[in-house]
Amino acid sequence: MPLNEGSQHDDAPHEGFEEELGAVLRSTGEGFSTDGRRELVAGGLTRGKRRLVRRRLAVTGGALALAAVGIGGVYGGSLLSPTGKATTTGVAAAPKPTGDTAKPTEPSLEEKRRQAMQQAQIPVKDIAAVIQANTPAGQWQFEGLDGKGQSALGVYDDGGGKAAVSVGLYRSAGGAGEAGSSQVECPSKVHVDFDRCTTGRLPGGDRLMVIQGYEYPDRREDTKNWRAVLLTKDGFLVDASEYNAPAQKGAAVSRENPPFTGTQLKALVTSDDWRPLLKQLPKAPKSDAVQGAPQAPAEPAGAAVRTTLRSLLPKGLTVADKGGEGEYGFLVVDDGKGKSLVEINVQPNMGGAAGDLFGSGDVTVLPDGRRVKVTQEVAEKGGSGVVSWTVDTMTPEGFRVVVFTRNSGGYREAATRAEPALTVAQLKVIALSPKWQKLATK
Repeated sequence: MPLNEGSQHDDAPHEGFEEELGAVLRSTGEGFSTDGRRELVAGGLTRGKRRLVRRRLAVTGGALALAAVGIGGVYGGSLLSPTGKATTTGVAAAPKPTGDTAKPTEPSLEEKRRQAMQQAQIPVKDIAAVIQANTPAGQWQFEGLDGKGQSALGVYDDGGGKAAVSVGLYRSAGGAGEAGSSQVECPSKVHVDFDRCTTGRLPGGDRLMVIQGYEYPDRREDTKNWRAVLLTKDGFLVDASEYNAPAQKGAAVSRENPPFTGTQLKALVTSDDWRPLLKQLPKAPKSDAVQGAPQAPAEPAGAAVRTTLRSLLPKGLTVADKGGEGEYGFLVVDDGKGKSLVEINVQPNMGGAAGDLFGSGDVTVLPDGRRVKVTQEVAEKGGSGVVSWTVDTMTPEGFRVVVFTRNSGGYREAATRAEPALTVAQLKVIALSPKWQKLATK
């Protein structure tokens, strides 16, 4: 069953690409790599997890939250990682950080929602049975078959080497239709290293992403992660991952590639056998507005952040790539002398982190009270010769805009030029533009 109306990314021609494709990203939100304090993961995760990362970013003084890619906005429960430990995946999490250090209080509506969505009671043996019925013949060992949840982890052996396989069932926080489609879009190679990815709409309206890549973005180990994610037209997610090792981490590679082809992964996640189990997932909670809870302060949308960032670029730059989500956006720009990555975070209500962010370093206070910190340094992670420049700003009310650039087109690429395409002065102009606060109040 071919994909249609989709897109694909491939570095080289590959016959039968759709049939042999698989996925790289982890099944758990915790699986995204953090390559140092300036490379925290945010975009592509749920709003709650993104806020948690943002808070960590603020406390450690990191410049930006980088866009990772995975299932963003999942109303899920505990997912067994390939190490056998239960983790939470893409759930609506902690409340938005405020300008002051909050005292312990009654759990917020968002927290109650998160807790409610962690109570799926699907028998693990039923999930395992569907996996086994929709994969090629082989020997299976599943964990926790007597338990209940909404995921199953097994080790599969077809004679070519043992391989960890996991499948999780979720409701999409983005809902059905186009609202949740970002969860099945191929990532940018700016942040995620993968070999091939394809995404598109299936007959009947479901959407599917299949992506082939690696457990570790820096490839410090040879573990591969191939993944297929189905978003049904009624807002369910079926997420399958496989590895070429008997565990996601901490196990030696047992075979060259994970066992299932792209066609087989597709057949697994699109099986009608999942429907009775998906119906057992807890219903998505009502919105704050429906329940009469106070609304959180507005956050700028990802598309608007990217558009505004682009409007503030100096003349003479072309945009080679773009992306982001929520308050985070990135552009890869080129002035004809080499690519340069430019990223931005636009964060309301960050006053509580001001002391950590602006307590040291090259900090200037403007007449209107805004603080501006400039950092120029060798990049903590990246290819040869990479330097990073950051301009971090905050108003007295705690409205933070931080712009970051480097002299390479991505996080694992070598330098393409001696310095970034934008000067520190140009970064200041971008970060201090009044457009950002106007954007956040829309």
